[in-house]
Amino acid sequence: MKKSVDVAVIDYGMGNLHSVSKALQHIAPDQTIWVGDDPDTIKNAGRVVYPGVGAIRDCMGEVRSRGLDQVIQEVAKTKPLLGICVGMQGMMRHSEENGGVDCLGLFDDNVEFFSSTFERSGLPSGELKVPHMGWNQVAKTHDHPLWNNIDDGARFYFVHSYYVAAQSCSSAVGVANYGIDIAAMIARDNIFAVQFHPEKSHKDGLQLLKNFMQWDGVS
Repeated sequence: MKKSVDVAVIDYGMGNLHSVSKALQHIAPDQTIWVGDDPDTIKNAGRVVYPGVGAIRDCMGEVRSRGLDQVIQEVAKTKPLLGICVGMQGMMRHSEENGGVDCLGLFDDNVEFFSSTFERSGLPSGELKVPHMGWNQVAKTHDHPLWNNIDDGARFYFVHSYYVAAQSCSSAVGVANYGIDIAAMIARDNIFAVQFHPEKSHKDGLQLLKNFMQWDGVS
């Protein structure tokens, strides 16, 4: 069933859909926010949000079983696309979670486990809790339209045990530190993704979503 919607929030059974869609409705009350997994509606939406909560194996399994991997690949070439949390990790090449899972490969980066990194670096056990949960500052490393009206060093809400290392991520436009510099915001062409939850990040999170709703997909 094809619908004409302004924003499609992809539902693959694993996302924080209610809070994301509610936040989008709050900042864009005149636009149609649709939540679902119908491929035609997603491909014909003006913008697409790819959220995610949970283990990457389950998330990628649901995305692939519903044929949404091909839909996301197509959307990534044609219109503004926003990945959130596990949605961002699903855009990477590979995740070491669950014994290793191949992801969509929209970015040629790997997703690593905080605990493994802390152990390799000799960080005392328990000094930094895993998951990384709570508010953390994000430093702006490159200008981007989704940074508009957000201060460098703004705080956003994170909940994650796996991360993309900022040092090796050429697409990072915002970096946070949790024992290691992590890619908190990444961007390329019409794709933008965040490791944190903008829908739970109060004023600055809502501003980022507002920026996305006004973004034409050009960096």
